[in-house]
Amino acid sequence: METENQTGDGNFILLGFTDDPDLQSLLFGLLLSMYLVTVLGNLLIILATISDSHLHMPMYFFLSNLSLADIGFTTTTIPNALRNIQTQSRVMTFAGCISQICFFFVFACQDNLLLAVMAYDRFMAICHPLHYVAMMNPRLCQFMALGSWLISILGSLPDTLTILRLSFCTNRAIPHFFCDLPEVLKLACSDTLINNIVVYSVAIVLGVFPLTGILFSYSQIFSSILRISSDRGKYKAFSTCGTHFLVVSLFYGTSFGVYFSSVATLSSRMSLMASVMYTMVTSMLNPFINSLRNREIKVALVTVLRKMMPLRKRIDSHLS
Repeated sequence: METENQTGDGNFILLGFTDDPDLQSLLFGLLLSMYLVTVLGNLLIILATISDSHLHMPMYFFLSNLSLADIGFTTTTIPNALRNIQTQSRVMTFAGCISQICFFFVFACQDNLLLAVMAYDRFMAICHPLHYVAMMNPRLCQFMALGSWLISILGSLPDTLTILRLSFCTNRAIPHFFCDLPEVLKLACSDTLINNIVVYSVAIVLGVFPLTGILFSYSQIFSSILRISSDRGKYKAFSTCGTHFLVVSLFYGTSFGVYFSSVATLSSRMSLMASVMYTMVTSMLNPFINSLRNREIKVALVTVLRKMMPLRKRIDSHLS
């Protein structure tokens, strides 16, 4: 079989969603709208947590980091997909593909780790309220957030660097809208055993372990809530962790949907559609989930929007 060395000028071809021009126009508008909503919503969450002193607490500090990771997660894939639709170009350079895989893993791992850290924060708040302030101090929170970013960056390197050892066939068509690692590995002409071992090892360490921590935290949380005698106390305890639990369910539900759809159907098209939920819808819905179910966030967002209105009026007056 004819091969082409990966160190050359070989490019990948992203097949995207469809070849229909009418559907591409509709798809462009849909993707652009979803991307703008995602970025704006998460930016507002970050601005609200920074500007409102009432939100200078561990839960909101980690939430702002999660919003930053969600912005990076969608920015890694969607702008390039929009450019490809607009320019009718599907070419992705080898360096660009490797970079996209690297950043995709960084932000995906960061989401995993931050959700685990936030679960631990809720565990301490509900199961050990008397020790919460002392344990979840600003220094520890900063260390946990910085540690999750560093681990995510280091964790993405094995998956990325092992691709450099591969050679690829002349057929480099990827049936996806971004460089999805499993699809890229399918195009390799050389042995991918080491790559698969690395992928599964990293997935266990940075995927399964955080999920195990989340499940353990919530088992302890629900056990503590059930021991609360008053209904009011149970409701208050549930309300403090309900939003995070909903975000966790959405994130892992869509990510498992990507895996099981591709395994069960062996269809790249099904995997592509499931990936839309995983890479876009989750990040877009997170700000709405966190704001609509949290009164403090809603108050802070209203304050931020009110501060932005005079600025917008001044800009409009200068432009006119």
